[in-house]
Amino acid sequence: MDAQMKRMLLQGVSDAVGFVGGALAGYWLAQGMGWNVFGEGYDGASISGIIAIGLGGGAGLHLARIWQKANLKPSDNE
Repeated sequence: MDAQMKRMLLQGVSDAVGFVGGALAGYWLAQGMGWNVFGEGYDGASISGIIAIGLGGGAGLHLARIWQKANLKPSDNE
């Protein structure tokens, strides 16, 4: 496996882990606040839970990208 392929694989896996981890953190936060994401209908609590999950996933992805920038070797930038 060449360096470019390895770098792309690392980026994809870290993006996935960051997004899923952030979304799970958002879900747990929503559950802790009493917002049932899977409740019947779309009341304010379930919408708030869905928003928390989306924001958590986005934040996790952003943190994964920050981690990638901090851990790139100068030779990988080519």
